[in-house]
Amino acid sequence: MTSDTLWDTFAELEETPKKLVVLGGGPIGSELAQAFARLGSNVTQIERGERLMKKEDSEVSEFAQQALINSGVTVLTSRQATRCEIRNGKKYIIVEPHGDHTDQQETAIEYDQLICAVGRSARLEGYGLEALGIETERTISTDDYLETLYPNIYAAGDVAGPYQFTHVASHQAWYAAVNGLFGQFKRFKVDYRVIPWTTFIDPEVARVGLNEQEAIDKGIDFEVTRYDFADLDRALTESANQGFIKVITPAGKDKILGVTIVAEHAGDIMPEFILAMKHGLGLNKILGTIHMYPTWAEANKYAAGVWKRNHAPKKVLNLLEKYHTWRRG
Repeated sequence: MTSDTLWDTFAELEETPKKLVVLGGGPIGSELAQAFARLGSNVTQIERGERLMKKEDSEVSEFAQQALINSGVTVLTSRQATRCEIRNGKKYIIVEPHGDHTDQQETAIEYDQLICAVGRSARLEGYGLEALGIETERTISTDDYLETLYPNIYAAGDVAGPYQFTHVASHQAWYAAVNGLFGQFKRFKVDYRVIPWTTFIDPEVARVGLNEQEAIDKGIDFEVTRYDFADLDRALTESANQGFIKVITPAGKDKILGVTIVAEHAGDIMPEFILAMKHGLGLNKILGTIHMYPTWAEANKYAAGVWKRNHAPKKVLNLLEKYHTWRRG
């Protein structure tokens, strides 16, 4: 989500609602639910799935859900919204059990305002694209260079897809501009190899590359390295020592396949891993880089240190122990 989405939502409301229902347990729904709860609204968040933020690992979803509950959000998972009603001048949304929770009854939840946060679609009308014959379904059809059917029309951002992030739109804008201006000499394919994103709840959830569940689904032989912020001095001084870093690597190798960070400032901590993945740098390179003390970024080095300790050559260390024991006499 971008801050634009949050501010646009605030702008559409004349005042902070007393009773707010948020439909959707994805990143945007979770961000809005927590934000309005902290502004004083009585917020109920409804998700038809079994957990919030289902694209993340289950432990990340559980962490995020607890963070929302701690902020005062009533989280209802495995619930399906079926209809809205007005009873005695009051507005209600009716929800019923979904999935395995068939023993529960239909519930009416009163609300002042309702936010539907179940996804976004790009506005593709009003540009005259249909008249030009440019194909538009969920997005404007472009090639790898962001060129449409016509060599003088390029598309970037949400209208082009495949990612709805402001930082990806900025990334695409460079390619569209350069290819449009200099394409007759040289063109550049858009590089989507390493796409990061952050869910701006508190604490933040940032991710790049594969998470643990995706690695399992792809049948990759991998291992997980975890570092908890409870050991980070900067987090301790700011009383924000909840959260963790999870790094996915191939078994026995330090190549970074993906990283998930759950912490305050997670989005600010992540770029070092993004850079490493883009340029093929492994955890050993991060471990060998000096990090300033005391900073949040030190957590990256400590995570790399955990991986290194887990792969310490035991036979060599045993020989060194014997050697130094002999030297001491």
